Amino acid sequence: MLSDENYVLEESRKKVFSKSEDLKPIKSGQIRQNIIWKYVLHLLLFHVGFVFACSVYAFGLSAVRIKWLTVLWVPMYYFIGELGVAAGAHRLWSHRAYKANLGLRIALMLMYAAAGLYCIFHWVKDHRIHHKYSETDADPHNAKRGFFFSHIGWLMVERHPEYLRRQKELDLSDIIADPVVMFNKKYENELYIMFCFVIPTAVPVIFWGETLLHAILTQCFIRYVLILNAIWSVNSFAHLWGHRPYNRVINPAENSIVSLVSGGEGSHNYHHTFPWDYKASEWPYMRFNVTTLCIDAFSKMMWAYDLREASPAFVQQVMEEIGDKYNESSLIH
Repeated sequence: MLSDENYVLEESRKKVFSKSEDLKPIKSGQIRQNIIWKYVLHLLLFHVGFVFACSVYAFGLSAVRIKWLTVLWVPMYYFIGELGVAAGAHRLWSHRAYKANLGLRIALMLMYAAAGLYCIFHWVKDHRIHHKYSETDADPHNAKRGFFFSHIGWLMVERHPEYLRRQKELDLSDIIADPVVMFNKKYENELYIMFCFVIPTAVPVIFWGETLLHAILTQCFIRYVLILNAIWSVNSFAHLWGHRPYNRVINPAENSIVSLVSGGEGSHNYHHTFPWDYKASEWPYMRFNVTTLCIDAFSKMMWAYDLREASPAFVQQVMEEIGDKYNESSLIH
């Protein structure tokens, strides 16, 4: 069970020191995955809106000048959503890398809703399958199927039969037992609309008199599309490009550009090698790892506790045994 620290440690060591079945392709044959057109149209709509919104500001098409507070509100709310995904859905609920009190769990759940993704329950399920069967047909965003599929294409098609088979093997009892996660699942649509669109759009209009048009363009299109692509970049860029100093036999790589846009989630070779580490990186405050900085702050305030991490000695042991010492790039290191 993922909440059992000893189990996680031993299973992770098996992955590190042996080419287990999790690293081997699953032979499931050529299977057609039907396109889900409503999702295609949904994603297309927001990306077209993003291009339009950027054009409005790039070419000065608006008759009313946008306020600076509205411009600053974009990265602020972007960070709120990013923290909900990285510190909440990812490091807390998917990997149980630390524990959080009720107040922090509620806050992270609401921040996650601000990112505009599907419910935490399904995100955790997808992510646990992704780690257990990475780069196989069971992996929902298998990077071996190319950049487009791993970045956004996987959201446009029905799930692979191998994924549907393997999901039945998952133990999600810890997630089901968390009332915060189940509340998020029950009110998924309401939380999505309220925290991803209504609140961030209303704040500039109510508090500093921004026009509704500027509020909609900056929050519903620019900020939303930017955060979506930042989150997706972990599945695509960080699985395709970068170096692998911790484990050269897996696809996930170290990518500083991904870390920059995702709040510190780009040390992906480290993370897939030591998934129980709450820092998701060997270097807690380097490479733009603001998520770790926030978790440490939560810990000092007694909101987060039982923070787990890989020991430096074990990290060094793994690097010497299976790390790639000869494949480094200044661009992505």
